[in-house]
Amino acid sequence: MTIQINTDNNVEGHARLESYFSEELKKTLSRFEDKITRLEVHLGDENSEKSGGNDKRCLIEARPVNMQPVAVTNHADTIEKAFQGALDKIKKVLETTFEKQKTY
Repeated sequence: MTIQINTDNNVEGHARLESYFSEELKKTLSRFEDKITRLEVHLGDENSEKSGGNDKRCLIEARPVNMQPVAVTNHADTIEKAFQGALDKIKKVLETTFEKQKTY
C-alpha cells in the first residue's frame, strides 16, 4: 500500500507531519492493506491567509485492487482534526465497500 501526502501552498508539509499521517493511515487501515494499492491524502486551507471556521480540508482517496477509487472529504478548524475526520470516514467507506463485495 503506497501512501502519498499532498499539501497546497497554504499548508506546511514537513516530514514530521507526513510521518505522523502515514503512520496513522497504516495503523487504522492495516486490515485493508492487501486490498488497497494506494492512498492519497490532500491537505488544504481553503481560506488561505484569512481566518475562518472549518476552513481546513482533508481529502483521502483510496484505490482498492480491481475497483474504482473511493474518496472522502472532511473540513475542520485544524489540519489534524480534518485528517482524523477523513480517516474515520474512509475507514467506514472501506468497511462497507469490502463487506458488500463479500456478499456477491
